[in-house]
Order: sequence, then C-alpha cells, then structure tokens
Amino acid sequence: MSGARDVVVRRVGPEAAADVLAVVREAFGARPALDPPADALGEDVDTVARLLRARGGLLATIEGRPVGCVVLDPRAESLWLRRFGVVPAARGRGVATALVQEAVAAAVGRERVVVLAREELPDTVAFWQRHGFVETTRSAPYVELELALTTSFEAPDAESMRALGERVGRSLAAGDLVVLTGELGAGKTTFTQGLGEGLGVRGGVTSPTFVIARVHPSVMGGPDLVHVDAYRLGGLAELDDLDLDASLEEAVTVVEWGAGLAEALAEARLEVLIERAVGDGPADDELDPRRVSLRWVVGQ
Repeated sequence: MSGARDVVVRRVGPEAAADVLAVVREAFGARPALDPPADALGEDVDTVARLLRARGGLLATIEGRPVGCVVLDPRAESLWLRRFGVVPAARGRGVATALVQEAVAAAVGRERVVVLAREELPDTVAFWQRHGFVETTRSAPYVELELALTTSFEAPDAESMRALGERVGRSLAAGDLVVLTGELGAGKTTFTQGLGEGLGVRGGVTSPTFVIARVHPSVMGGPDLVHVDAYRLGGLAELDDLDLDASLEEAVTVVEWGAGLAEALAEARLEVLIERAVGDGPADDELDPRRVSLRWVVGQ
C-alpha cells in the first residue's frame, strides 16, 4: 500500500470489481469519442472480476472514495498495465503518478512495464513518457510504450538486503511462490526477514532449518507467509508431505534451497539468486557485499 498526499493505493482482487468498474466507466467515459471505442467501455462487473481474479490490480482512493485503478497483467518478463484510469474530479492530485509508482513496484523481478495508449490521445502518450516510458511500437490506433526495469541489485550489507526483501514483499500477492538460491550464509534468511516486513506478517522470521517450514500470519489482512527450508528434503515427495498445497493460494510461499525442487508448486515463480559480489575469501554476513538477481519465470 502506498500514498501520495491524500491518495492511498492498495492491491485488490475480484472483491473490488464493482469499485474498479465504477472508476473505469467514469474515467474512460470522460475521454473524447474514439473510433473504435475503448474496449474498457464494454466491461461489466463479471468481466472485471475475471480480470482481477486472474491478475489482480491496484485501486486508488481519496478519503475512502475510489478515484483511480489499473489491472495488472503479468507475463514472464513484463508487467502489462490495463484499464488504467483516473476519474476527472481527482485529476491533478497525484493519483495517476501514485498508481504508476505502485505498479512499477509490483513489477519487481520483471524486465519491463508495458502499456498501450491511443494515438488520438497525445496527452496520455506524453504522460507515460514523462514517467520514463519509451515508445517501442506504433500500430494504429495504438502506441505501445515500455519502462525498462533493473533486475539485479547490490546489497552491501544486511540492512540493504533486508530493505530489498521488504520492497519485494510489498509487491507480492496471495499465491505467489518465491524460490531462494544462494550458498550458506548468503543472506537468504535476511532477505526473507525483509520480505516478511513488506508483507506485514507476525513473528520474527528465522531460518526454518530445524522445523523445515513455518507459517507467519498476516497482521494486515493480506496473505500469510509460508517459509520453507528445502535443504534437508530428499525430493518433491517430501515437499508434498508438508501439505503446503492447502495454503498456497492464500499465502506467499518462500522456499530456501528450492531450485530444482519447488518449481512444481506453482505455474509461476519469482527466482531470487543471491551471489557474493567479490572474491573467494571467507564470507562475512555483514561486510561481504552480495548481488541479488530477481527473475519471474512462467510455465517452466
């Protein structure tokens, strides 16, 4: 959740379909008549709920009133923004910028954020360009623009590793799977501690080595965190024995040492690789800098 002045932006699902639809109709209905008309004007509660159930979205409010929205459409390497709109009465109050900032945060681990704009709306194209988006394709009546993202980060100490984890945690939603890879002492648990802070879960996150899995309930009404250490597991059958499937759709699941093992738990996953950024001397958790690479993988 984020805010700009009095604007609050939060992740939503199908439960918010009516609010998202109201914003879409008001925002798109206020635009000049286009030929062909915007597909968004043909939406109803059921179609919006289906979009949000599959992809999730963001809803912006001012004093509790819905004023802006965007549907998130994640792909393997990119996050597409659909049905982006702000109601006329709220324009000029930072709503659109707040939505863009939160959407970019939700794209962590992907290479780009992509949006389609209409050629007939040059002010809209200019808005995206002011926010760093670059035109990549033009096929009348659409202009495709994208914002390139960083997928590799330096973590010079435990504090920065925890801060990166917190940023990633704020971008995750129920059902997401995170697979952590790195040598002993690389900072996997420190990263997960930050991730738990970003999710807003209860209980200090520690290495689950001796219990294999821990569940940290949300204190913010969001998804729980299921933290798994697969180091001592002998294979997928033993992972299945943990009976995690019952919570996967409602929780964010983080699996340390999960490469080659946890991929079958979900159709998509965020792979986090933590590597030492300097030579081969003795590791020091606090002083030895790390490089963290993030990559979303779908259908592999």
